[in-house]
Amino acid sequence: MSDQYDYLFKFLVIGSAGTGKSCLLHQFIEGRYLDDSRHTIGVEFGSRVLPVGGKTVKLQIWDTAGQERFRSVTRSYYRGAAGALLVYDIASRESFNALTNWLTDARTLASPQIIILLVGNKKDLESEREVSFLEASRFAQENDLIFLETSAKTGEAVEEAFLKCSKSILAKIETGELDPERIGSGIQYGESLQQRSHESYTYTFPTPNCGQLDCVF
Repeated sequence: MSDQYDYLFKFLVIGSAGTGKSCLLHQFIEGRYLDDSRHTIGVEFGSRVLPVGGKTVKLQIWDTAGQERFRSVTRSYYRGAAGALLVYDIASRESFNALTNWLTDARTLASPQIIILLVGNKKDLESEREVSFLEASRFAQENDLIFLETSAKTGEAVEEAFLKCSKSILAKIETGELDPERIGSGIQYGESLQQRSHESYTYTFPTPNCGQLDCVF
């Protein structure tokens, strides 16, 4: 993986347990479906560099556990996030009904300017659908969210989800609404822009169990 990028964005993947958050992350990072995925314990981490609107952006993605018993741990990772994928399962009314609580956490604990994309995952389970596209679209509109449906299993729209969120962040940087030099923005300049000041802007994140994935701070 190249270390050359223009910006680094901190991303969260949040939502109830069983919605396929870890599968989305693995599909995006590794291009494959994690067939034997187990519930995340605490937080998992991955990163990927991709082209966004003429720039090269590195995403640091934090996949948080959806179970209530881990909420006190995972909330500490919200601070300074630039973007988030808020995930529900289209075949689970319960996961959709829980979205308001997850949204409140994200907007309270992360950056006030966080860009949130609502993801209706498991689009491949159309015959088991409990939440209509129209209902989710209305929820997104009412809460100022970007929205699309994905399938972590087939890979449909997975990259598009991360790309849409990244494009929205980049657009706000270019209009001056987001400042990469503001501590807590969840954004850093990459070396390739050569725009960093001599002062070091750093973020203190809890140390994840990164395994074989690329951890950069």
